[in-house]
Amino acid sequence: MGLGVRYWSAGKSKWKFQMNSLHWFFPRSRQGPASILFIRLAVGLIFLTQGILKYIDPNMGVVRFTKIGFPHPYFTAHFVGTFEIACGLLVLLGVWTRAAAIPLLIVITTAIVSTKIPELSRANQGFWYMVSDARTDFAMLCSLLFLISVDGGIWSIGARNASVASKRVQGPGLDKDSPSR
Repeated sequence: MGLGVRYWSAGKSKWKFQMNSLHWFFPRSRQGPASILFIRLAVGLIFLTQGILKYIDPNMGVVRFTKIGFPHPYFTAHFVGTFEIACGLLVLLGVWTRAAAIPLLIVITTAIVSTKIPELSRANQGFWYMVSDARTDFAMLCSLLFLISVDGGIWSIGARNASVASKRVQGPGLDKDSPSR
C-alpha cells in the first residue's frame, strides 16, 4: 500500500501516484439502495442544524462548551459548529459522504465521551439515565458508521457524478454492461 507505483514509459522512469489509502474514501459512489437517502437526511439535517445553533444560540455553543470544560470555548464551539455545518451539508447532498462522515464521527464520539459517559458517576443518574440521554448520539454514531461503509447511495450527487464520469470514460454508444467491440 505505497503512495506510488513505478512504471516505465519511453525508457524513462516515471511515478504514477495512487493514493491507495485515500482511494477508499473517494471511490466512485456505490449504487446502493435509494433508502440510504433517509439516513443521509437524518444525519445531515441534525448536524447542519446543530452547527447553526452553535452560532446563533450561546447556550448551545459557547456557554455549553464552557460548562463542559473545553479550553477556549468560543473558538472550540465555532470550530465544531463550522465542521457540523460543512460536513452535515456534504452528507445531506451526498458529496464525499464517507470523507464528510469522518469529522462528524469524531464530533459525536467526543460528545459521547465528554457529556454522556460522565453521567455514569453523577448522583441520581447512572446507567439507565445515560442510556436514555445518549440515544440520539448513539443513533448518529451508528448512522455515521453506516454511511462510511456504504457511501451516499444512488440518490446522491456523488453517485450522479460517478455515473457521468463513467459515461465519459466509456464513450458514446457503449454501455457498461454490453460487450466491448
